[in-house]
Order: sequence, then C-alpha cells, then structure tokens
Amino acid sequence: MPPTSPARRAAVAFLAAAAVLGAVAVPAVAAPRSTDAGHAAHGYGGYGDAARLGYQKAVAVTVAKGVFERGDTKVVDRFVRSDYIQHNPTVGDGSAALKGLATSIHQQFPDAKYDVERVISQGDLVMLHSNVILVPGTKGSAVIDIFRFQGGKIAEHWDVIQSVPDTTASGNDMFSTLSSPKTSQPLDHRLTQANKKLVTKAFDELMVHKDLTALDRYWDAGYLQHNPQMQNGVAAGKAGLGGYFASAPQLTVTPKRIIAEGDLVAVHSLYVNYPGDRGTVILDLFRVRNGKIVEHWDITQSVPETSANGNGMI
Repeated sequence: MPPTSPARRAAVAFLAAAAVLGAVAVPAVAAPRSTDAGHAAHGYGGYGDAARLGYQKAVAVTVAKGVFERGDTKVVDRFVRSDYIQHNPTVGDGSAALKGLATSIHQQFPDAKYDVERVISQGDLVMLHSNVILVPGTKGSAVIDIFRFQGGKIAEHWDVIQSVPDTTASGNDMFSTLSSPKTSQPLDHRLTQANKKLVTKAFDELMVHKDLTALDRYWDAGYLQHNPQMQNGVAAGKAGLGGYFASAPQLTVTPKRIIAEGDLVAVHSLYVNYPGDRGTVILDLFRVRNGKIVEHWDITQSVPETSANGNGMI
C-alpha cells in the first residue's frame, strides 16, 4: 500500500543498477548443483516442483553473490540468458549490459552488501526482498527484485527501490519479521493458493475498488506495518488510506503480477494518481496467518520520464 505522502527518492544510478543483480546468499537456499540450462527441462533431478522452485531461488542468489560482491561475471554467462529483458529504467537489455554494470559497481563499491531478508518463488518467478548498502555504515535502500526464469536461466527482471529512512511512523524497520513465528522464511506451503486467493481478493476490494471496510474483513486488527509512513493496525490503515483516496479521487491501481509462497504473498502494481501521471510502481508484501493479513511490507518508486531499455518498469 502506498505512503500517505509522496515518497522521496535518493537512489543514485549505481544503486538503481545494483538492484538488477539480486541478492547475496540466503541461508535456507542452497547453491544450484548444475549450471546446465537443461536442468529445468529434465525435472531437476526428478524431485519435482519444489526442487525447481528451490533451484530458481538458488540461481537468483548465486548470480547476485558472484556478480555483486565479487564482480564475478562468469555467473552471468552460466545463469542469465543473453537476451535478458531489463525493466530497471537505468539499465539496458542483455547479459552484456549486466556484466558491465557488475564490474563497475564492484569497482566503485567494493564493500557493498546486498542483504536478503526474504525470498519466495512461484511458477517461473522469484522475488527477493533486500537491504542494499553500498557504503558501510549507511542505512542504504530497500529493494525488491523479481526475476523470471526460462529454461533454467534468468530471462527477465523488474525491481523497485526506496531509500531507507532514519525513522518510521510505527517504529518498525522496513525489513524485520515481527509477527509470530518470527521467521523470514515462507511457512505453511499447503496454504499457498488459499493465501494467494485471499490477498488477491483483499487487495482488489481495498486498493482497486477503494473499499476501506475490506480492512475489517481481511486484516488482523493489530496488523504490523513496515511502510515507514504508516502506523500499525486497521484503524491507522483506514485513516491513512482514507486520506490518500480523498486526495487522489481519480486514483487507479492496476496489479500486474502476484507471487505467493506459503504465508507470503507479493502484489506488484502500478498506481496512477490522475490522468497523465506516469505513476508509481509499488510492491506490497503481505503475511497471512490463520486467514488474516498480519504483517505488511512495501517498497515504492516513481516511474521516471525516460528509460534506458524502453520496456517500462512494470
């Protein structure tokens, strides 16, 4: 969900470029055992869909770790398609552009860290939620990457980037997991489709149709908020979103893709406040427990006037 006032942008070109690279290793995701692009087509060693999703996660973090922290462009050759499609507006298409950026970023920011907080995968998509710190000692930026896989390799990439503020309205940071159990890993995988259905309906009623009573139906009354400009709970949500809807009566919200794994559901959307507005891309991430939304993270980024690739941010 959007902040109640326009988000301030402080991302520099290198930071925007960095988001294309994904994230460093996630403890629960092992490195892929094979670099063969045919790995996907042959059933991932016969272990089925769970292994395929795990492989995709591992590839995403392996590419990021090699490229971003070590400047190892060989992982791009192994795991990224040469015709890679890019939606970060500062970066060109193709694996060659990615390798060039990787070299530049590593040279400019040799101590940069891409700290992954959570990773989920569904179908051919992987989502990484990360804290990117180019310069040690700074708060850095919140980044969400979405990677699309084809034939076992990364084929397409979207991202959303927002500077991490010094303080938040709720006192919650932009990354931690506060609802119980306090784990960043997706849980209750048998409920993936049910949770995706619930969040899809809740988001449609609340954000697309602007029905504030949806908060009573689908959200826990004391849900935990990580949007830095909003406080915890349904009452605060109604006040904040009610003010936003009143200030933007022509608002249109268009969900473009929804990714779910277990109790985590991500909604990637375009918000347009008025006709002619280029819009804002927002990635909302929800945690569902016992049939209610109990926690929410988001990252927002305004759509710029120009793009290095012409593909659009979403």
